[in-house]
Amino acid sequence: MPFRRTSRQQPKIQAVTTPPMIYNFSMVFSSTIFLFAFLPAFLAIYFAMPKRTIKNVVLLIFSLLFYAWGEPIYVWLMVFSIAFNWTFGYLISRSRRGGQRKLLLILDLALNLGILCFYKYQGFLAYNINRAIGEEFIAELNLALPIGISFFTLQAITYVVDVYRGKVQAQKNPLYLGMYIAMFPQLVAGPIVRYADIEHEIDNRHVTLAGFTQGLRLFCIGLGKKVLLANTAGILADSLLPRPASEIGFIGCFSGVAAYTFQIYFDFSGYSDMAIGLGKMMGFDYPRNFNYPYLSKSATEFWRRWHMSLGGFFRDYVYIPLGGNRVKTPRFIFNTMVVWALTGIWHGAAWNFMLWGIYWGVLILLEKFFLNKLFERLPNFVSHIWCIVLLFFGWLLFSVTGLSNVAQWTAAMFGAYGLLGTSTLWELQSWSYISLVPIMIIGSLPWAPWLRKKLEAWAEGDTCRKIIAAPEKGNAMVPPCQAEPTTCISANRKNIVAAVNTVSDLAIFAVFILSCMSVVSSGYNPFIYFQF
Repeated sequence: MPFRRTSRQQPKIQAVTTPPMIYNFSMVFSSTIFLFAFLPAFLAIYFAMPKRTIKNVVLLIFSLLFYAWGEPIYVWLMVFSIAFNWTFGYLISRSRRGGQRKLLLILDLALNLGILCFYKYQGFLAYNINRAIGEEFIAELNLALPIGISFFTLQAITYVVDVYRGKVQAQKNPLYLGMYIAMFPQLVAGPIVRYADIEHEIDNRHVTLAGFTQGLRLFCIGLGKKVLLANTAGILADSLLPRPASEIGFIGCFSGVAAYTFQIYFDFSGYSDMAIGLGKMMGFDYPRNFNYPYLSKSATEFWRRWHMSLGGFFRDYVYIPLGGNRVKTPRFIFNTMVVWALTGIWHGAAWNFMLWGIYWGVLILLEKFFLNKLFERLPNFVSHIWCIVLLFFGWLLFSVTGLSNVAQWTAAMFGAYGLLGTSTLWELQSWSYISLVPIMIIGSLPWAPWLRKKLEAWAEGDTCRKIIAAPEKGNAMVPPCQAEPTTCISANRKNIVAAVNTVSDLAIFAVFILSCMSVVSSGYNPFIYFQF
């Protein structure tokens, strides 16, 4: 697999002693170069510019610099993507012939997807074709995967498709379109921001002190998720996931997948929070990407809460064009499985990712036709346990590479290799992380939004208000980090709310300081989403 270096490619670790070093020269939000050099320099220059036009150019230049830091060659691929997508968008907007417009759209999609497939799937396809025919028919180029190519390719596609559909106006200034495609906050890990989401803000955004501070809070919270929680869970995951199931048994396999379950959530949601926060600091409102997915009671609900921007993309640009659910049952099943197969292979060039996508597609269909009616008659905790079990085996498929390894790890979960395999409990070191499990669980629950809403209800005198901390629907934007009563309240209650908000800000500041200390002192800083 032509993946960039990550912690998964480290040599096998027999015991957890000191964390493995991650050698990666790309700039990420949780790196010292970004926190202490790039971001301060960008903010100083950006806000020093008097006009929005110049600010947009500064944002483009810094975004290309951000990308070129780890991709000095592939940055030209990014520039090429900007150029041809702007050209096709402009030509589509100028054309009045339906056939010509469709041809231009097809050519643009072919070019975007062709570039993505070449870099991401050439090695995978060549290997499997050569293996099938028994000789080296196609050379494996072993290309390094351009960082974030899946994210910026999908964003470019949304722009051109929406121009074709007439939902947005073609951007006349190629520099502005370049700013949208290359914008560094969401460049390498999302969320996938559609051009329609920020079209108005490119020329008309306004930065306020309230918006900037809200963005700063989100950035600090996301940094804490990534550095303090995801990296901690990642140490255990990286020590166990590369090992054969027969060596570590049930406890080792269970601990490895459980650690990865927390790592990927806090890693990805943390980066999404940081991206949304950086956007708010500049006046952009990016869509929410995570809505406490581990609260889910079904596979369907989970995917309404997890990586919401990706789910929205496949829904609006693949599923609905195929006919969605307004078709006969066989075609509905076909549409669903196509979407989930594509979702799986989008995540990586390996059979386990394809199997992972099919796994979720089958589960969602089973719920649609059979299980939802059953769970409606059962207590909520039963369906929640069901969903947690689904998540666990889903992340096993996602994190363990190689179908034979997946089979062995699955067998280990059912006791095929005993509790410890050939290892000792001391060697696995799973026990040393038990005290962190409650922290990880609490961190994945919406206790903060619940407390905020409870405080707002109390301040407004509505103590009987029903509080839903993280509703499944109607929660497209990230909520504020502070209590904001919407009605007139007494002076005493206003002072109490202000005091609680101040304490909250102090706690967030403490998280930021601890995160910075961890970044400076530790060489362990994996980035899971380099593979995408």
